[in-house]
Amino acid sequence: MSKFELQDKIAIVTGGAGSTGTRIALGYAKAGANVIVASRNQNNLDKVAAEIKSLGRESLAVATDICVPEQVDNMVKQTVDKFGRVDILVNTAGGILSFKKMEELSFEDWNADIAFNLTGTFLCCVAAGKVMIEQKNGKIINISSTAGIVASPTWAHYGAAKAGVINLTKSLAAGWAQHNINVNCIAPGLIATEGVRRAGMLPPEKNEDGTPVPPVLFPPDPEDVAYLAVFLASVASNHISGEVIP
Repeated sequence: MSKFELQDKIAIVTGGAGSTGTRIALGYAKAGANVIVASRNQNNLDKVAAEIKSLGRESLAVATDICVPEQVDNMVKQTVDKFGRVDILVNTAGGILSFKKMEELSFEDWNADIAFNLTGTFLCCVAAGKVMIEQKNGKIINISSTAGIVASPTWAHYGAAKAGVINLTKSLAAGWAQHNINVNCIAPGLIATEGVRRAGMLPPEKNEDGTPVPPVLFPPDPEDVAYLAVFLASVASNHISGEVIP
């Protein structure tokens, strides 16, 4: 099973203090990686970094607004200064900022969602990608959404941004294959995060007759996304690139 391990790999996880990002960061640490976590809240990041260190791995918590190029460059620079390289980048940071119909969206609403969900991913890919090109290897995993695959009338701005992430993934995979860089995309649908559970958005776990809903028909947990992210970061996925996995 060694091909599924990440022993001593250096991984950056943006959105590393969020529900899914934290699970991915901890999943990487359990697989043997040293993990850099980034998001805007330093206190939350420090807690995740402490958990990673408790697993016997090194960690770095870098407060970063992925929409600001200078902060993204600083995140990558701090990683290289401490660890010497970047083996893995996971772009988890993102989310719906405005729950509005298209006709109600302001110009500022549109730009904010595009920046947070698409431009930030682009900036992180390019900053880490430059290091990976020099290394002649690397793994990038972008987190999109099924909203980028199917129609999203309630949040078309978010869906448009996530569709952009999918196309960006495919374009980078094609352009950077010559540098031995794999770029793939995970597109989660409804995930059973703590927030989703508190909001009561999950369907019933039992059918009307009282029988349990089969696990494959029930929304996955953040850990399920993390398992896939570990696989896509490992050498077991070396010949998978440019793919979108819902």
